[in-house]
Amino acid sequence: MIKYIQNKQIRLINSVSLDFQREQYLEKLLSKNRLVGLIGQRGVGKTTLLLQYLKQNYKPLEYLYFSADDIYIINSSIYDITDEFVRLGGKIIVIDEIHKYQNWANEIKTIYDSFPELTIRFSGSSMLNILNEKFDLSRRAVISYVKPLSFREFLKLDQNIDLPMLSLQEILSNHNELSANYALTYPTLYKNFLRYLQIGFYPFFIEDETEYKNKLFNACEKVINEDIPSLNKIEYTHLSIFKRFIAKLIYSKVPFKVNITALCKEFGVSHPTLASYLDILNSSKLIRPIKKYSKTISKKPNKLLFNNTNILYTFADEFGVEVDIGTVRETFFVSCFENIYYSDIGDFRVDDIIYEIGGKNKTFKQIKDVKNSYLVIDTDYTMEMNKVPLWLFGFLY
Repeated sequence: MIKYIQNKQIRLINSVSLDFQREQYLEKLLSKNRLVGLIGQRGVGKTTLLLQYLKQNYKPLEYLYFSADDIYIINSSIYDITDEFVRLGGKIIVIDEIHKYQNWANEIKTIYDSFPELTIRFSGSSMLNILNEKFDLSRRAVISYVKPLSFREFLKLDQNIDLPMLSLQEILSNHNELSANYALTYPTLYKNFLRYLQIGFYPFFIEDETEYKNKLFNACEKVINEDIPSLNKIEYTHLSIFKRFIAKLIYSKVPFKVNITALCKEFGVSHPTLASYLDILNSSKLIRPIKKYSKTISKKPNKLLFNNTNILYTFADEFGVEVDIGTVRETFFVSCFENIYYSDIGDFRVDDIIYEIGGKNKTFKQIKDVKNSYLVIDTDYTMEMNKVPLWLFGFLY
């Protein structure tokens, strides 16, 4: 078995390129923690990260890499494979798509406790499954979420335009100079941004751009039809509710505002059930519920958006619906932040700053009396204070 795995991993390691690397995640893998897991949506690049990590830091016989969905692995014991590998002098074992292996959390826990000299790295695309099992590994594992590509990373991978990451403060303070310099130096930058909004969040656009949305749609379908039922908490008949959520967002002509009572009545579920389903969609990274800022923790979201614009465009194509440009803008802006809140004045709040999102002709009318506020507009560059081009927020990571 070890020989079979090593022969296969040689081909994979030799094929992986080091030209484009997502350093922030490679640093997570280089952690001194013995057990580190990467989670993220299908197609986000977790396998490439694991292979790059091994290629740069270990000699061939020191590591063992395999995917848990390999037909030979599914019918084998990961523990037995690990035991044999350690006896041969192995130092690190890397398991891709760990969620495909039955009872994986207990197996990993046993491996961790049995081989204290071994480093373990794993990945999983079923974030719901990983997060559900995470508590059993909480004292042992460090779990890191791999985000889709930022606009900055897309430019590097697609156009070989290598620009630095910017802090939020740098963007807000220097947006006129930054946007003008970038737009003039790279005349196609804004055109690239519009393309990124449709097919740039996941690196598999490199393989086949024409099939990009089909691949992404299939990945989203797997979340609904495989990952969600795997939780064993959802009645199979209720899977249609998740699809109806998606349909409501697609057919909404403006960013979808939530009426919990009306949704409960429409779907025939209780408030707690609906809240749990929204949490599941949020954890799966399909839909992003946005709650209103409050000193107490609010359970009710005020607005629902897709997790990123590629998912929005993909489902819109599938439903044969034209997307609302206002929804596209808000979806992109929200995707740039981990902690963001709905705001009655303007559109969103991040920390203590209010943001109003709009097209290039948008005025300050709605936030003219709001201190510490910014107008975020969909244009190539700006020369007005507190008016920031939307695409600049794609440089936050």
